[in-house]
Amino acid sequence: MKNNNLIILFIADIVGKPGLDITTLYLPGLIKKYDADIIIANGENAHQGKGMTETLAAQYHSIGIDVITGGNHIWDNYKVFTAFKNDPNLLRPINYPRGLPGKGYIIHTVKSGIKVGVLNIQGRTFMQPIDCPFQAAKSVVEKINTETNIIIVDFHAEATAEKRAMGWFLNGKVSALLGTHTHVQTADEQILPGDTAYITDAGMTGPHHSVIGMKKEVAIRRFTMQTPQKYDIASEDVRFQGVVVEINPANGKGVSIERISLP
Repeated sequence: MKNNNLIILFIADIVGKPGLDITTLYLPGLIKKYDADIIIANGENAHQGKGMTETLAAQYHSIGIDVITGGNHIWDNYKVFTAFKNDPNLLRPINYPRGLPGKGYIIHTVKSGIKVGVLNIQGRTFMQPIDCPFQAAKSVVEKINTETNIIIVDFHAEATAEKRAMGWFLNGKVSALLGTHTHVQTADEQILPGDTAYITDAGMTGPHHSVIGMKKEVAIRRFTMQTPQKYDIASEDVRFQGVVVEINPANGKGVSIERISLP
């Protein structure tokens, strides 16, 4: 791996303090191991499992994370509105209605001078009926292409079918389509025929002895009683998950994609 190729380390949904702690522990070694050029992490679950704050975003950056992507839970803490104003490397899904703060993509320049486009989109199946992710993706990818042919997409969606469809829709148009949101890492990492690296879901960086990060007892009550329950983060079996993507900087095409799940 490398051979002058660009290495992207993508960290799956970081859940609360357990997720941040294990990321802090493993990230330096992983950056060195893979000689990563850019670190991207989904941070919508940063604040006690739901939401992001400016302070937490600063912590993410301090340990080496370059770009933070979001999802439907990015809005769950009101302090994110201030974070969007002051942190240019904090994203939210681009297909939310106009008028909301924040932005959905960024052109990040790595140390070697190569520009990398990072785009955050959210699905609609079983989620909020926001603007069409496919039309939004098409429009923004064309815009990013005027500056760089290296484009990494965090597609935050519930349905496997919608993620697969987006993968095929953007096949050959982006370098990588990485699914987030379900917190369950899928075993379908691949290079699509158009040389787009793809995985349905990168997984979860957080406590796995849980129900997608929540204490299992709380989750069971929510399902059996059908009433709201306080989100309470679990603490056992904390794992670091994500993917490493290798990209040819000359043409922006995906070369390889590898799942990570530690320990």
